Amino acid sequence: MVFYFTGTGNSLYVAKELDRNCISIPQAVHDVNAVYEDTRIGIVCPVYGHEMPEMVKEFLKKSVFHTEYFYLVLTYGNIHGGAAELAEDFLKSIGRKAEYINTIMMVDNFLPSFDMDEQVAGLPQKKVEEHLAAIKEDIDRQKCWKQPVTDEDRNWHKVYLERTKNAPINSGKSMYEVTDACIGCGICMNVCPAGCIRLENQRAIHGAENCQMCMACIHHCPENAVRLNVPEKNPDARYHNPHIRLTELVNANKQEIRGRGKVTL
Repeated sequence: MVFYFTGTGNSLYVAKELDRNCISIPQAVHDVNAVYEDTRIGIVCPVYGHEMPEMVKEFLKKSVFHTEYFYLVLTYGNIHGGAAELAEDFLKSIGRKAEYINTIMMVDNFLPSFDMDEQVAGLPQKKVEEHLAAIKEDIDRQKCWKQPVTDEDRNWHKVYLERTKNAPINSGKSMYEVTDACIGCGICMNVCPAGCIRLENQRAIHGAENCQMCMACIHHCPENAVRLNVPEKNPDARYHNPHIRLTELVNANKQEIRGRGKVTL
């Protein structure tokens, strides 16, 4: 089984390629008895600021995995900043370890820094399918390996921390706004993995509490009404993984507290 967190579909696409049994972390994080058992168990998620989303960390803290082979695959779009090492350090901090940790470069959906049209145009150079096939082969063979991290990778993360150290708490989460173009369709509410959005009087209201900064709401708004209140590289360009349908993202991220117990395969 593989657990995934996704905003625009990249990590869901990877998860589907790696295992037939894909389970949404935004839903599994609510499981009452989070005990899971399988011959191999994986986590697929993006990295934000080179680290796993807070919801993924929360899920890892509360869950118990009975497996012979535990792996992480982290998706990113530009610089991974030593994400494999940062993930390994987090696992150690909660008394866990993984047999395999790797990253895969895809489209970066962080709108303040990247033009989505340029990101899509540059996809052939990222060789996603080739790298994904290699990762799948590794996992099928249950290869034990961690992606090597260089001093340059670590320095990129230090630069990121330096740039953001004086930012007000939750400053990024307050970047979202809903304009008068909103038609109250509810798509943003249904693709939000953290339940941050509600409809009032046929208009979306974004709340910062628990926001994961995945930007799923912005990328999937059909009217481009959910936006950032900071400059974007290209405010008219949005992205979703072409292999993933909107209904799949809704089914992955809609907030259903299942309350199930131990899952065994």
